[in-house]
Amino acid sequence: MSSLVENGERVTAPIYVYELPVRLWHWTVALAIAVLALSGWLIGNPPWAAIFGQPYDLHLMDDLRLAHYIAGYVLLVGLVGRAYWALVGNRYARAIFVPRVWSLRWWRALRKTIRWYLLMERETDKEVGHNPLAQVAMLVVFLFGSVFEVITGFALYGEGAGLHSWASRAFTSWVIPLFGSSQTVHTWHHLVMWYVLIFVIVHLYMVIREDIMSRQTMISTMVDGWRYFKDGRP
Repeated sequence: MSSLVENGERVTAPIYVYELPVRLWHWTVALAIAVLALSGWLIGNPPWAAIFGQPYDLHLMDDLRLAHYIAGYVLLVGLVGRAYWALVGNRYARAIFVPRVWSLRWWRALRKTIRWYLLMERETDKEVGHNPLAQVAMLVVFLFGSVFEVITGFALYGEGAGLHSWASRAFTSWVIPLFGSSQTVHTWHHLVMWYVLIFVIVHLYMVIREDIMSRQTMISTMVDGWRYFKDGRP
């Protein structure tokens, strides 16, 4: 790849970071989460037409539940596929699963990144993949939160699908007794979705901020996979 000029700054030494499966996973899961959040909110707060509307509107809740279930399956398959690609993909595909917490350099970079976001540093280090703070956030908030949502979501899905369904056997049989009641699972499922959505909002802010203020490209990297650096300094 040749270098280019972006916003008047020389971008040098591009590196191929995010492989195609990672990029497809990112955008597919982003769409699935948007559908899950919107349909889930409407299921919990039914629109007026779903209760008092015309007969042709009465299937609205069925459609919302179907969209929620389909997006849930997409999220489940996406997480399994992403875990597989962490094993077979390049080293940047593994970073969000296994942050290098055993490395002193990683902890120093984490400290500097936090200071950068708190406006206590004039510039941040170049990072080829996710920076240390992003790795922690992706693991603790997004991945753990998404796994929790999949487990509790399919436990609730198994209730309606019946005792002999795969979801009931795999999730409902132990998740609901663990939480004590179906309503408690509903409550935690709802709360953790907000936990994930807060991460999404912060993630969008940080990506846009980094793309403008840092020394490397961000948004375009998740489109074409290549990271460009805006100067030649380390």
